[in-house]
Amino acid sequence: MLPDSPSAQTQGRPALILASSSRYRRELLERLRIPFSTAVPAIDETPRAGETPEATALRLAGEKARAVAAALPAGAARTLVIGSDQVATFDGRQIGKPGTHERALEQLQSMRGREVLFHSALSLLDTSTGQTDSVDVVTKVRFRDLPDAALDAYLRAEEPYDCAGSAKSEGLGIALLEAIESDDPTALIGLPLIALTRMLLAAGYPLLEAQS
Repeated sequence: MLPDSPSAQTQGRPALILASSSRYRRELLERLRIPFSTAVPAIDETPRAGETPEATALRLAGEKARAVAAALPAGAARTLVIGSDQVATFDGRQIGKPGTHERALEQLQSMRGREVLFHSALSLLDTSTGQTDSVDVVTKVRFRDLPDAALDAYLRAEEPYDCAGSAKSEGLGIALLEAIESDDPTALIGLPLIALTRMLLAAGYPLLEAQS
């Protein structure tokens, strides 16, 4: 639960923690060239009965941030905790991470030629105030109508079994897609950086100042 390495305040910047075990989110946050640490939030990610995909994503993003913040030592310096969660849905059904080749193939077969909505929720918790800024960024993805052999070949090449929707748009998975519609191009990968940088700047985090 505690961060993997301290992200101490530097030159007036609050510490920054990414509440996630996802390597994809970590790689995206590294693009901002700012110091941060990561911590794995211990929460139950099961959707609740009757919960909409947007509500599930927003709730889990907030719970991840709060779980990590609650584990910080008493009296810790001001820290900004980033929580994020993604839920894919079509035909009113939520689509989770497949986990296996067989489930991934079933996902891709059911989605070919169809439009899928990806809800990428983001929460930024400020431990100095307890306030959380949250947003749900929706990405519309239309899959190509490809034969089983092509879908199977893709899965064996990239093994995207830890990705909701069973395709990595930042890799070979882009060949499975006809169109992507989103206000934030990194949202589909798992961490909406346009929304995140807006939140960080609003929280007074000096993203664009010279760093020593």
